[in-house]
Amino acid sequence: MNDSTAKNLALSHMWVAFSAFILACFMGEYQVLERSGLFDSLSSPSVYFASVSTHGVLMAFVLTTFFIMGFGYYTASHSLKVPVWNPKLAWTGFAIALSGVVMAAIPLLSGLASVLYTFYPPVQAHVAFYMGATLLVIGSWVWCVIMVVMFYQWKKANPGQTVPLVMFATTANALLWLWTSVGVALEVLFQLIPWALGWMDTLDPGLARTLFAWTLHPIVYFWLIPAYTAFYVFAPKQAGAYLFSEEAARMALIVLVVFSLPIGFHHLYMDPEQAKGWKLLHGLGTFIVTLPTLVTGFTVIASLEIAGRLRGGKGLFGWIGTLPWGNSMVLSVILSLLMLIFGGFGGIVNASYAMNTMIHNTAWVPGHFHLIFAGTTIIMYFAIAYYLWPILVKKPLFSKSLALVQLWTWFIGMSIMTTPWHVLGLLGQPRRISSVQYNNLLTLSWEPYELLMILGGLVLLGSACLFFYLLVKTQFGASTEVFEGEVEYAEPLHAVKDLPEYLNDFKLWNKAIAVLMTISFGIPILQFFFMDTYGSSGWGY
Repeated sequence: MNDSTAKNLALSHMWVAFSAFILACFMGEYQVLERSGLFDSLSSPSVYFASVSTHGVLMAFVLTTFFIMGFGYYTASHSLKVPVWNPKLAWTGFAIALSGVVMAAIPLLSGLASVLYTFYPPVQAHVAFYMGATLLVIGSWVWCVIMVVMFYQWKKANPGQTVPLVMFATTANALLWLWTSVGVALEVLFQLIPWALGWMDTLDPGLARTLFAWTLHPIVYFWLIPAYTAFYVFAPKQAGAYLFSEEAARMALIVLVVFSLPIGFHHLYMDPEQAKGWKLLHGLGTFIVTLPTLVTGFTVIASLEIAGRLRGGKGLFGWIGTLPWGNSMVLSVILSLLMLIFGGFGGIVNASYAMNTMIHNTAWVPGHFHLIFAGTTIIMYFAIAYYLWPILVKKPLFSKSLALVQLWTWFIGMSIMTTPWHVLGLLGQPRRISSVQYNNLLTLSWEPYELLMILGGLVLLGSACLFFYLLVKTQFGASTEVFEGEVEYAEPLHAVKDLPEYLNDFKLWNKAIAVLMTISFGIPILQFFFMDTYGSSGWGY
């Protein structure tokens, strides 16, 4: 099979993703410096919020969406052993998404879209920002359609066969994104764009927040599923063993997709628009989502233990030392799981109604978010890039040892930066502020933690630059050595036999999602059209 198209699509998407990433990292370091309040010369609320908004959009939307699309195009084509379906459409989707990024970047960088990376009125951005974000989503929908079509075309051509796990996970993620992006799409198309254009004078911010909650939390799992995919299909093989259970992996992915969608209201615990019963329902769903995470952790650790024992590990924990710590994929998984443990604990606090009141809108929240997203998830994006780059460009990785240094420094920097955030949240420091003034005993107690945040940010910035340098040197360096390796997927410890259709297809699960979404969001959204909202109808007309 000629997979040059898939390789070109993967490289093009990933270069956009990692270019956005490195730019956002420089902005991030500026933000911790400015926000500390220790450098008067950097103090500028307008520049700070423009930077935060651009940083958030580049990281949460551009890096993730383009990386996931590039990763999906290549692994879909490679695992199914078929060319990318409709490559012209794929390149059109890429162009649409990239044009959206450029359109949104102009108001972001000029300070006309300083709305963070959220879509919460009454804070308003220039209409070009909303239109650019819409184009990015439309471009990603093209990718979703291509993944779903390739999935079902393969099933039709191979009746009764088990869809490769990597393709099953990618299609699950495409369906998750199609479902969850509807919320923000409705908000932008029917509320924010008409409002920004001046077509209506007002809108209902409660409805806007409810629609954004539809998207706000499931998008985290859209970002996370590629990391879980690497846990399952790459790491066991790179460790020299087998996947403990493919059935467990598939069920974890299904539960993750089905129950990650109807749970957004734990972000609205402090908001008055939704009744406590709906918040309780969404809160319970949030705790259900911890189950596939626990199953994933067990399955991956069991797979690594098999590898360690096959390499001669003895005793209860002796297998850990025998793992190939010098393999970037294996190291990344270990570091990612460590950050997932601590970040997951913070997530349980956020999802608990009583404990959430302690840390709501404090520095704890970005601390938790960065540990899960920039820690657990992004370190696996690095690992995937290190694994795929030599295959995509047919050159060996420039330096395996530097890759290990980069992964360790990212883990260390993230630990140094996010731990003070959690402490500051417990000490009452608010989030979404441009600076803190050290003028009383409480704020003076924040100062040492601010210094640690700056140090952590510097370590992270250095690590990010090293990562980008390694990619550039690998692809464009002077090396003439040809890399002949191919992607290898982990085999399950026990061969999959007679896999039930509900673990090999999504038709049943789409119906389940439709029911759950109707229950959890139907009445909460409809209520805005039947209650007094002080001059604003539901959509604002």
